Amino acid sequence: MDGEGQRMDRVLSYLTLNTRQFHELTLRGRVILSQLPLSLTVLLIVVSGVLFHRDLLASGPFLVGVGLHAVLLALCVLVPWDRLPHATFLVIPLLDFIPIGFMRYGAGTVITGVGLLAVFPVIWLAASGLFPRAALAVGFLASLGIVWVPVFATDVEVNSQTLTQSFLLPFIMLAIGVTIRVMTASMMAQQEVVEEKDRALQLLLEESARRERLLETVVNSVDIGLIALDEAGRPILANRKLERFRALAGGTGDTAESDLRIFQQDGETVLPAARRPTRRAADGQVFSDYLLWWGDRPAQRVLSTSSRQMTNQAGTREGSVVTFNDVTELVTALNAKDEFVATVSHELRTPLTVIRGYLELLTGMPDLEPTVASGLEVVSRNSERLHKLVIDLLSAAEGPPEVTPVPTDFSELVSRHVATAEEGNGNPLVRFEDHTSPDLVALCDASRIGQVLDNLLSNAIKYSPGGGRVTVRATAVDGEVECSVTDEGSGMSPEELKGVFSKFFRTSGARNAAIPGVGLGLAISKAIVERHGGTITCRSVEGVGSTFTFRLPLAHISQDQQLQSQ
Repeated sequence: MDGEGQRMDRVLSYLTLNTRQFHELTLRGRVILSQLPLSLTVLLIVVSGVLFHRDLLASGPFLVGVGLHAVLLALCVLVPWDRLPHATFLVIPLLDFIPIGFMRYGAGTVITGVGLLAVFPVIWLAASGLFPRAALAVGFLASLGIVWVPVFATDVEVNSQTLTQSFLLPFIMLAIGVTIRVMTASMMAQQEVVEEKDRALQLLLEESARRERLLETVVNSVDIGLIALDEAGRPILANRKLERFRALAGGTGDTAESDLRIFQQDGETVLPAARRPTRRAADGQVFSDYLLWWGDRPAQRVLSTSSRQMTNQAGTREGSVVTFNDVTELVTALNAKDEFVATVSHELRTPLTVIRGYLELLTGMPDLEPTVASGLEVVSRNSERLHKLVIDLLSAAEGPPEVTPVPTDFSELVSRHVATAEEGNGNPLVRFEDHTSPDLVALCDASRIGQVLDNLLSNAIKYSPGGGRVTVRATAVDGEVECSVTDEGSGMSPEELKGVFSKFFRTSGARNAAIPGVGLGLAISKAIVERHGGTITCRSVEGVGSTFTFRLPLAHISQDQQLQSQ
């Protein structure tokens, strides 16, 4: 059925109070249903004639009209409308005007208003949506024919009175047809909008279902555990890998995270519920590489957990996603590496101490030949480098450094280490600028923060072979002491910048230029600053230079407190 026919179906569905969807019927059933209101009305008129107006049944034209209508109803039932061109069914409402005209003429004054039966074919034509202008014209002319044909076909005198006596009927039919047409057009337009939205909704639902299937396939294919939480912290999605991790920690699908066997770094101390990953994510925290020990030994696994927030278009948090990655082998390898480094470093420190002791004896001897003194100077300088390297290796292997924060004159601490760096600077092209604010008091371990300053200043000199300024700034910012060291050296690429605080990390430029070092200074500096509850960051542009910035808690001391600067 074409579009016009579908619109007619919708109109007739409304007219039948939607007791059944009109378009679900066969075309024959729809034609019968469309003709049925007129047939029932004709039946009502015949019954009233039998009961109250028996002379009506003696009218030949009336009976002819009833018979013709019965024939049309039979055609509605017998004709295979589905096999004919779709618009063929309109012949029924067109022919309906003929029996209506006969019945009107035959009823005369016995039953008035029979001509109003023309409203049924007029509504059918107007509501069909087919040939709208022609349908209105046919309805008007057919109604006019019902009025005028008897005048011209009988012996009644044709004059203005007889022609205009029932002239109101065709105009009433025209008004009804126009009204039905306007209502139908408006309803069709609204229906088109609804159908268009319905089609769009169906497409969205299909796309949403496809994306949901894709998402489910992806999350169950990755080799990491994953859980999504809504804004209230309730789980809305979890993959099979996470279920295996939960089973490892003694849980099932219904076990709360607080009941899982999750431990701290020692593998024995149970992790408090408030520090567990999904609880932290539900509280809105964002974290990365948060290591946890799941399950009991010997099947215990180390999981690296990370959390990211989900936000809507307005930027409001509407949930979080937590990932769980098994890094047991990596942690085992790192521990083995640290043990190896610690062992080697301890083995090196003993003979190195002996070498340094004998060098002090030899360099203290009088009357050394210049060549011998120069050689000992080289040996002493390199032994000091080797000693510093061993100390760094041991510091890296020992884990988080121990710190004892006390109120410290940070301004004096920075100035002192800048002066020491200037004295030991072997590059005459590098110059220092100290812009430290006076009277800064930080809550820190002076010796450990001094180690951080020495590392940053030493790197600024080493990575500025072409010279330039090394600018040191320290000031109070947002209740913290902020210190930065900026150089005009080689800088780093964005890829290198990502691993700058990793152990044993060295840039390609440093390796190519044979700049001494093993890449532990910044990792140790980061560990020291974080042990103070502070942060350290780096900004760098390749070929322009780098800026390392760290922050420490700000302290306020009274005059009777002794400043710790050693």
